[in-house]
Amino acid sequence: MAALPPVSHSAATSPAPVKPLSLGVIFLTLYIDLIGFSIIFPLGPDLIAYYLKLDGHSGALAWMLAQAAAAAHWLGHDQAFAAVLFGGVLSSFFSILQFIFAPFWGTLSDRHGRRGVLRWTVAGTALGYLVWVCSGSFWLFLLSRLVSGAFSGNLSVATAAVADVTTRQERSRAMGIVGAAFGLGLVTGPMLGAFTVHFDLARSFPALAAYGVNPFSTPALIACGLCLVNLVWITARFQETLTDAARAEAHPVRLRNPVAAILGLTNADVRRANIVAFVYSVAFVAMETSLTFLAAERFQYTARQNGYLLGYLGLCSIVVQGWLVRRLLRTMPEIRVLASGLVASAAGLLVLGFAAQPWMLYAGLTLLALGNGLVNPSTTGLISLYSSPAEQGQVLGIFRSLGSLSRAITPLLAGAGFFLFGGTAVFAAGAALSLAAWGLSTRLTPPVK
Repeated sequence: MAALPPVSHSAATSPAPVKPLSLGVIFLTLYIDLIGFSIIFPLGPDLIAYYLKLDGHSGALAWMLAQAAAAAHWLGHDQAFAAVLFGGVLSSFFSILQFIFAPFWGTLSDRHGRRGVLRWTVAGTALGYLVWVCSGSFWLFLLSRLVSGAFSGNLSVATAAVADVTTRQERSRAMGIVGAAFGLGLVTGPMLGAFTVHFDLARSFPALAAYGVNPFSTPALIACGLCLVNLVWITARFQETLTDAARAEAHPVRLRNPVAAILGLTNADVRRANIVAFVYSVAFVAMETSLTFLAAERFQYTARQNGYLLGYLGLCSIVVQGWLVRRLLRTMPEIRVLASGLVASAAGLLVLGFAAQPWMLYAGLTLLALGNGLVNPSTTGLISLYSSPAEQGQVLGIFRSLGSLSRAITPLLAGAGFFLFGGTAVFAAGAALSLAAWGLSTRLTPPVK
């Protein structure tokens, strides 16, 4: 894949890939990483119940739970809502660490190369999962989430590698590979977690309990093993994608206030594209948080039926991001694809919010998967195209950081909104945010190719 001749700094091209297999290597790197990342998703309620029963009667954990219960009582709800509040706070820890560290890892990869930073982040994530294997107390489990969150720079670094090995004309289409790996990983991981949690090592081998082995150690062990497989794969097959010249132009590496890094972006189009992505991400994460509650409340869906629902969303996303969006971007500009996706997402959220029959849930998810599949590659591609080769890791790290911020704050807000105002209000608000993002996207300028 040959690079274009050098042009101006704002429109400089990325280097040609070392070999054609590079995109396939990146895809598998992302896919393996996301399986391990999402294996915990279906375990959330059981994890919270287990650790609250184990350690929730005294000390700081009991105090935290009491505050959640007091907030639930003040809002006029019961202990079930208190558990939702507590679960939202717990899930936010991981995303907050991602928010802080994603720009750091991205900038580090601009300075020292993608391959070495990927090896460090994957190894650190494996360490976090290993702590989870031995998490015989809530505090060890919390430590495992903090370690994994701090080292979760894989997505931004691998996405920057996609930018390194593609020309500007094919950049956004190639970002569909990132979306397809994301969708496939988020289908495989939860299914693997739901299946393997039934293999309780602590029950089969009681002596292991002395080492902190718990009912959730099997999925944790698989996630750790996948990280080690990924580490071997990166070492063996991942060729460095960043040139020495690009590294020499990179910004100094330091752990910055992520808000200051975002506000410090000098390119107006990069700022606007990031704002569009953040506003849309809040809408999408609100849907993720509320969908299973809506289906259970309105149509009495079981956990298995909700699993089918989420699996359908993931499969649709794979088709859209892995095939459809790549074809559309051959003939349509990124801004138009982005606008179409935001409008389709708004329509899907409205159908979900006002669903009167179960089939309407699938109809709404079809529209939403179409919209999300168009939004993600076009947004990532635009941000990459607006930036120079020497700052791909930093800028895409900020982009991922904002996504983590939305995942830190939205589950708690959406969960509270669902219990206070109902599912229709949450989904209608999500549709309004998608339309607001569409309005912001009309101010973006076409990138130079």
